[in-house]
Amino acid sequence: MTTDELFMKEALREAQAAGAEGEVPIGAVVVCRGRIIARGHNMTERLHDPTAHAEMIALTAATEAMGGKYLNDCALYVTVEPCPMCAAALCWAQVGRIVYGAPDPKRGYSLYSPSLLHPKTEVTAGPLAETCGKLVADFFKEKR
Repeated sequence: MTTDELFMKEALREAQAAGAEGEVPIGAVVVCRGRIIARGHNMTERLHDPTAHAEMIALTAATEAMGGKYLNDCALYVTVEPCPMCAAALCWAQVGRIVYGAPDPKRGYSLYSPSLLHPKTEVTAGPLAETCGKLVADFFKEKR
């Protein structure tokens, strides 16, 4: 198992927690120097807040843990490609690396504007993509 897969499994745990709470099952972790410093999952229903995406929750916790607003030495692992709102926030935080599992062909940032991310941010797509995508697909299948 690669390091990316290991941390994506942690993001998947967060996604499962979101699903158990009736939220869209997307999860995220922020890693700095090989250690998880923050976790988050969708909380839009619980908080009645359309901005309470997994990435935003994890980003807020990570900047608190780091004691500053920049995360250029950190990597965000998220189960689904970030939306444009989250991509812009990750840009402002200057996240060094983003690793996402499943693409989001309807609402992912790359569909709208790949340039939303900070120019120095590295992006890796695909670790555990099938598992990440299936979790969301199954959630919506049950809703319909």
